[in-house]
Amino acid sequence: MNVHKQIHNTGKLYSCSECEKCFKSQHCLKIHMNVHSSKYKCAECGKCFRSNNKLTIHRRSHSGEKPFECTVCSKQFTTSSHLVTHSRIHSGEKPYKCSLCNKSFTTSGNLQTHKRCVHSNRRPYDCRYCGKLFKSSGDLKRHIYTHTGAKPYSCRHCSECFTWDSH
Repeated sequence: MNVHKQIHNTGKLYSCSECEKCFKSQHCLKIHMNVHSSKYKCAECGKCFRSNNKLTIHRRSHSGEKPFECTVCSKQFTTSSHLVTHSRIHSGEKPYKCSLCNKSFTTSGNLQTHKRCVHSNRRPYDCRYCGKLFKSSGDLKRHIYTHTGAKPYSCRHCSECFTWDSH
């Protein structure tokens, strides 16, 4: 219970001496420290993980193994949590509800993005060229095209390229 209570502390109290990341509990820091050891290291690419479970999941990126299969459409996934999220497409379940407008989402990440983009004026993404601030990484990415001249959208009938997909 005491370890759990530390999660609710407002400040991050324990910092890693290797990379300066901060954690709310000593337990979380201890688990993180595995990343800096070779305890859970991928033999194929050398990347280190905080647990054997995370390493096992990572190894699937090299092997292509996808042991979790959707019973509706047979799509396969590397983790059971990805399958659970995918299954919501078929069930229509949207368990994450916005407390401000009652709109619902399939993932907590989509809910957080919604709250930031619709109900907040927070703009955490800044343009490295001009400093303009954006609410989403996608908005920033599209803005950067104006600086770089990138034209990532191409016509499938000819070789003409465009900056915006709507063009």
